[in-house]
Amino acid sequence: MADLLDTLPFSDSLRRLGELALSPALLEMLLLQLAIIAGLFLLAAAIRAATRSWTDRLAERVQRHLRDASMPRRLRGLAVLAYAWLLLSVGERVGARFGLELRLVDIAASLTALWIVLRGSTLILRDALVARVVATAAWMIAALEILGLLAPTAAALDSVALTVGTLRLSLLLVIKAAFVVAVLLWGALLLARLIAGRLQHLAGLSPSVQLLTANLIKIALISVALVIGLNAVGIDLTAFAVFSGAIGVGIGFGLQKIVSNFVSGIILLIERSIKPGDVIEVGHTHGSVVSLGARYASVRGRDGKEYLIPNENLITNEVVNWSYSNPLVRLDAAFGVGYGSDMRQVRALAIEAARQTKRVLASPAPVCHITEFGDNAVNLILRFWIEDPSDGIVNIKGDVLLALWDTFREHAVELPFPQRDIRIREWPGAGARLETGLETGLETGPAVRLAEPVPPG
Repeated sequence: MADLLDTLPFSDSLRRLGELALSPALLEMLLLQLAIIAGLFLLAAAIRAATRSWTDRLAERVQRHLRDASMPRRLRGLAVLAYAWLLLSVGERVGARFGLELRLVDIAASLTALWIVLRGSTLILRDALVARVVATAAWMIAALEILGLLAPTAAALDSVALTVGTLRLSLLLVIKAAFVVAVLLWGALLLARLIAGRLQHLAGLSPSVQLLTANLIKIALISVALVIGLNAVGIDLTAFAVFSGAIGVGIGFGLQKIVSNFVSGIILLIERSIKPGDVIEVGHTHGSVVSLGARYASVRGRDGKEYLIPNENLITNEVVNWSYSNPLVRLDAAFGVGYGSDMRQVRALAIEAARQTKRVLASPAPVCHITEFGDNAVNLILRFWIEDPSDGIVNIKGDVLLALWDTFREHAVELPFPQRDIRIREWPGAGARLETGLETGLETGPAVRLAEPVPPG
């Protein structure tokens, strides 16, 4: 067996590794590094215990502004690992400063960072595919770092480059830019959500001003994240000046509607002519404004459908805002009664029926007017006011009409319906005109010819 091992090409390397493993100096260095790692982890636990109250209060303040309120609580378990990674990284740098090669400490720092990334990606990222991509990239970087192949791999990626003018774009630069910009954009969006949640608690700002401020801050943070990200990886933005100017005119026409909707959205937020919570009517769309975005307004109808109306349509078209200056809305309910009814009593009964209906305001008080003398009834209109149009219009009108129905039936008020008398002047197949009994109704009524009955069979 020993002869077989001696014939292998890596037998010398194995023999040298065995000799090094038995070296007292090497064993002392390994034990020293293991002690350093254990001590730094204990120090990280102590720092966590000392700062627990402060970090817990900070997490509670942050979670009030997040959609997933349990995320800060789940991330608290990574605090010890974060402290340990920081201490291990600092310890490895300090050892290198004094000429000590703490390779195990460096590997422990890489593995700790890997665990933080894997655990954090599963807790923060909702998309499973994105979390899997992040985990795969973290594993690859950690493996290359531990094997000492990270620097050669980076050099190989940097060698694959494309030069455009004075700008040199390498594969390594593109990967770095994508990673840095993605992280900064994620941080910018998270910070924008936190600021928007904070603005909602400011009573001195109206909802439209809050929304406008949140959108402007979001755009500013995204722009700053892009600029910082590209500059951080060494991309000179001045190199894109000519390129952006050349394509700016071309894409300007394609983005004309988008820019128009964006500017219209800013105008709506500044003018406050339409704001979240208003009940509006645009064309055939009627509903309550849920939110105002940079490109469109979300309007939810009573049927549960949500209409996305471009902001430009709200600026250029006629819009009926039912709650623009005040939430009071007047509704009309038309009805008719028979000619034999007491009109004064009918008006009083209609007003009383409206007053007894929920959502109908006592002030302004309901009123009832006679509008015309119709063919079959005296037509009236009942007018009443509500202050909650967002709860529906048709339903309250239906409740008022039902109250009218019950009240009129209780007081024997006739609700007429159209009636027509037909005069048959000539029966097909008969030689004589039909006289008394059939000649009833209006003399000026239309002549109606009835088809001759077809015998059965």
